[in-house]
Amino acid sequence: MEQGNCGRIKIFQKNVHVTLSDQSQGMVKDARNYVGEGKGQISYQMIDCRQIPKEDHSFDKVIANHVLFYLDDRTTSNLTKIKRVLKQNGTFICSTYGSSHMQEITKLIKDFDERITLSDHKLYDVFGLENGEEQLKKVFSQVKEIDYEDELLVDQPEPLISYILSCHGNQHEYLNHRYLEFKTL
Repeated sequence: MEQGNCGRIKIFQKNVHVTLSDQSQGMVKDARNYVGEGKGQISYQMIDCRQIPKEDHSFDKVIANHVLFYLDDRTTSNLTKIKRVLKQNGTFICSTYGSSHMQEITKLIKDFDERITLSDHKLYDVFGLENGEEQLKKVFSQVKEIDYEDELLVDQPEPLISYILSCHGNQHEYLNHRYLEFKTL
């Protein structure tokens, strides 16, 4: 597959079919609006990975990006359900992050107000770079970690503030009335 203009996915092989899913109807709708139909090669479904309504051994690949840390049971139950729908030589690809994820943003916030916490839960402690491989090996016979090095340069305050305000912590309590002060840092 190749990403084309406007974020559309182009599928070049005729025998390829992609199912995009999420447990949220809104996310599925957004994906359909953003990606499109792909000449009938892309389908959209609401699927909760804890209950995958698909036949055994029906997928060549299953991809779960930043999902596994939200699951209560990543071994005997949920990962086994993912493995069940993979073909014999299928591949499960998942992504997560480690304990240093967004450390610059955390430092910026803490320097502004030590009381601010961007998340009540450290998701990387649940399933992250430091412990994810061990969890996956309980279900999958071969596990390979591939690190993706990247960086993001943010030269405008609004996108950064929008991200910070979208987090699941207590930041609204301490930033809303000091927004302009924080924006000028």
